[in-house]
Order: sequence, then C-alpha cells, then structure tokens
Amino acid sequence: MPSSQREAHAAPAEGRSPFVRLTELIADLKPGKPLINLSVGEPQHKIPGFVGNVLAQHLDDFGKYPANKGADPFREAAAQWLTRRYKLKRPLEAEREILVLSGTREGLFLGCIAAKRWVAPRKGAPAILIPNPFYAAYAAGAAGAGCEAVFLPATRAHGFLPDLDAIADELWARTVVCFIASPSNPQGAVASRGYLEKLAGLARRFGFLVFSDECYSEIYSDTPPAGMLEVAGPDFANVVVFHSLSKRSSLPGLRVGFAAGDPRFLAAFLELRNVAAPQVPVPLQHVAVTAYGDEKHVEDNRALYSAKFDLADQIIGDRYGYKRPPGGFFLWLDVSRHGGSEAATRKLYKDAGVRVVPGKYLAREQADGSNPGENYIRVAMVQDKAATAEALHRIVATLG
Repeated sequence: MPSSQREAHAAPAEGRSPFVRLTELIADLKPGKPLINLSVGEPQHKIPGFVGNVLAQHLDDFGKYPANKGADPFREAAAQWLTRRYKLKRPLEAEREILVLSGTREGLFLGCIAAKRWVAPRKGAPAILIPNPFYAAYAAGAAGAGCEAVFLPATRAHGFLPDLDAIADELWARTVVCFIASPSNPQGAVASRGYLEKLAGLARRFGFLVFSDECYSEIYSDTPPAGMLEVAGPDFANVVVFHSLSKRSSLPGLRVGFAAGDPRFLAAFLELRNVAAPQVPVPLQHVAVTAYGDEKHVEDNRALYSAKFDLADQIIGDRYGYKRPPGGFFLWLDVSRHGGSEAATRKLYKDAGVRVVPGKYLAREQADGSNPGENYIRVAMVQDKAATAEALHRIVATLG
C-alpha cells in the first residue's frame, strides 16, 4: 500500500494508545543510563501470598464455563467489601447490584455501549463526558457507543477535576454517561463528598449515568476517598462504580474486577455482556474472594507507596509544581519550563534513562486549542524504593 494510503487509513494520533505514541517518540534514542521504566501504571509490588494456594484449590473449576454475571461467592464478597469500605445507605444486593468484570477496562468500554442503548437523552445528539486528561478506555467507549466525546478540562485551577458549574444544561440534557475518576489518573485528585453529591444530583435531574472509576480507591495518603455509591439514593439510581484488584492488591494480571450500582442498568448491561463480554475464570474469582476478605495485604501495599511518596517529598520538593497527591500512585509534574511534555520525555529518556509518559498523550485538545496535559509528564511510582529514589534523583539532575 502506498504511504499516502497508509496515512489515510491510520488512526488519528489522539485516538491511539499513549504508550504506542511514546514508543514512537523515543524510537530514535538510546537511554543514557540503565533504564528505569516509570511510564506504565503496572504495579510491581509482590503479589499476595495466598494467590497460588487458592488457585490450586479450585483448579477443577477451569473445566467450567463461567457465568457472565459472576460466581455467587465472588458477588457476595464484592458486595460485603463495598458495604464495609463505604458508608452506604444500605448493604448492596449481590444478586442484582454486582457484576464481575475482566478488569475494569472492558467494563468501562462495554458499559458505554450498554448505556447508549439504555439512556434516552432529553434532547440533542448523545454525548459522553470525559475528564481531560483521562484513561484511554473512556474515549474508546464513547467511540464504540457512537456518542460524541466531550472532554472536560481537569486543570490545577479546579483541583484537577472538571468544573461542574461550567457545564451548560444543554450539554447535561444530552449526556448518556459522565465519567469521573477519584482518585484520578494521572493527577491523583480526590473528589470531595460534596462534589460527588452534586454530580449524583445532576445525574438524577437529567437522567444520565455516572460511571465512577474507583480502581485507585485503596491507594491514598491520609483519608480513604469517598465513593459515588455513598452519595447515590437508596436504590443507587444513575450511579455505577467500577473496581478491580489490579492496584488494590497488585494483581494486574488477574484481570478481575466488578461493576456495582443501579440494578436496572446492570440488568441491561448483563444482557450485552451475555453475548459480547469476556468471561472471568471461576478460579480467578475465588482468588478475588480471598483478596476482598483480607485488608492486611492492602495496608502493606499502601505503606510501600507511601514510603515512595516520602521520597518524592524529599527529592522533588517543590520543583515542577509538585504537591503530594491525596490518592493514586502517579506524579504529575509541570515541565513547561523544559520545553513541554514531549521534549522533557525525550530528554529524560536520552540523558537520564528514565521513561515517563508525556501528559499531552493522556489528554485531548480542547475547543480553544489547548491541551491540559501539554506541559506535564506522568511518572508512575511503581518500581521498588531503591529504583524510585534513583529515578527521582536523575529527574532532578537532568531537568534541574
């Protein structure tokens, strides 16, 4: 195929994986020092010790097709954990208000398609609202559902969360889904209970769904973040939360998570999942049952991240606009004085052997042409303490 035709068939840069774009950005460079990869948010902490034993006890279950809604013990464990973790108006019903997911990404994507079928916007072309910067699955879900993706700037001026008061009623009236992530990726912002209450009220008023991505909920500095189910009505109407064990339990390869909330929507979501979704092997769900019943490994995991943020406090200090985030495991560093996100990323890779992600690749241009991530890099604090300290020292030495 001629190059001109290849270019015509290529996906727009903004719709491609940020990690593929990063690989292309630094393809002509060699790391100046032994590589430390802080680009991917893949937990590197040791997996919990119970995983192997639980799998061994349930090997025979690999011989069964899993139910799309999830095994009964898994849904009970997820419902009980949510009830313990959050201040809910009532306990969740495992049978109607929990669905197993193969990690949260597929749930966030397929959930948009189910929502488009289930939500009837009051007026206008259907839209899905996405905080900007954002997790790529949100935009993919909007595209898959055939909805307009509307990107809401989440900048320092508003605590790195979308300004709900700046959104016109006309947009709310055609909204199918509004995504919220708390703690957010990449900034680590945590929404207050008041913020979540306002969003839940708007969802009830205009009839859209809130998809709350809470996969970083157990990685925080001081106070456990509030959750959307806490501010929903007693029937959890218009609210769906997404959780997984990837970050909470350092089990990204397990691919087990769940959606919980509005039982009417979850019933419609299950209908789609019955014909389109990946099933979750039952032995893996049993590992999840044990994981959701144990908080010790979660506390140990959180302590490891806290120790690394202590290093950032000491080594980064007040450089690059750094302030310890209340949640998540990323640094969101302002590199506007160093040529912006792409230039700083290339320099750190070439001179320091540190691989990070340009914030530009985690965001989209707004209507005014600005990109909320243009002047930031995302640094994933996932390596061990020694590697993290070395990487942070290299960043400071290279950028100054």
